[in-house]
Amino acid sequence: MTLQQALTLARKMLAVKMDIENPSLEAEILLRHALQISRVHLHLDLDKELGTAKEQELRQMVERKIQGEPIAYITGYREFYGLDFGIDSRVLIPRPESELLVEEAIRFRETAKKTIPLFDKSFTIADIGTGSGAVAVSLAVNWPFLSEDERIASGGSGARNDESTLGEPVRISATDISASALEVARINCQKHRVSDRVTLLQGDLLEPLPTPTDIIIANLPYVRKADIATMPSGTYEPALALDGGESGLDKIFRLCRQLGGKLSRGGCLLLEIGMGQSPAVTELLHQLYPASSIQVIPDLAGISRVVKMVLQ
Repeated sequence: MTLQQALTLARKMLAVKMDIENPSLEAEILLRHALQISRVHLHLDLDKELGTAKEQELRQMVERKIQGEPIAYITGYREFYGLDFGIDSRVLIPRPESELLVEEAIRFRETAKKTIPLFDKSFTIADIGTGSGAVAVSLAVNWPFLSEDERIASGGSGARNDESTLGEPVRISATDISASALEVARINCQKHRVSDRVTLLQGDLLEPLPTPTDIIIANLPYVRKADIATMPSGTYEPALALDGGESGLDKIFRLCRQLGGKLSRGGCLLLEIGMGQSPAVTELLHQLYPASSIQVIPDLAGISRVVKMVLQ
């Protein structure tokens, strides 16, 4: 069997399952994973023989996908914010909409730098419910160093390509109640060489944070308990990372009530939420922190996805 024939067979097998949106793409991903090759190499060698062992491996992966297992668990990785993350059933699969948390954290730095002293060595971020560490690692990799103007204002000097003059990198605490999830996060921190900037802490929500933090980011479980069984991935992803209680807001509400003493004055809270949850979350935040600025930010699909609060 050639690679082309294997690709066609896998595509046909996957197409039988009506809820698989793109059988052609997923067949290609699985074949590339079996062979550990790039898309370019695959399409350059479509006449190459696959071999019996690899054919069997491909069939097994296709059967797992047909049974409903998410492709990220089959391949063991998922791309998030342009980076590859190791993923397995100990953690939730990172979703593209969660990239909005990273974007908003960086945007907050840029818009607040003139009024809030965020740039000393103690500046911190906390990623609550970190799971695979996708948000924390993405921030650690992409967080901008001090700009030239900021460096001059702080008394620094030197060429822009000299990292010793670019100021301190961001310091991130990444918390999770699950020890097994933190094991996955640790692997991803090591993979992307940010272990020196990301401190992993086990505990419930904000409890592990020793001092007030400048930005708190949380992608907590927000699926209603009754809805988990209807999710395509509900059988495979850890219930601890999905189950938001009867309303879907149990853990989000608990975090909101824990903010006192954990979020710095002038600091920013970024909460990922589910569809239809923004009114309840913003109402609670207004009640708890009436002087604070609260904004709801939509994702690319127009769904209210992130609640942003600047604490006053």
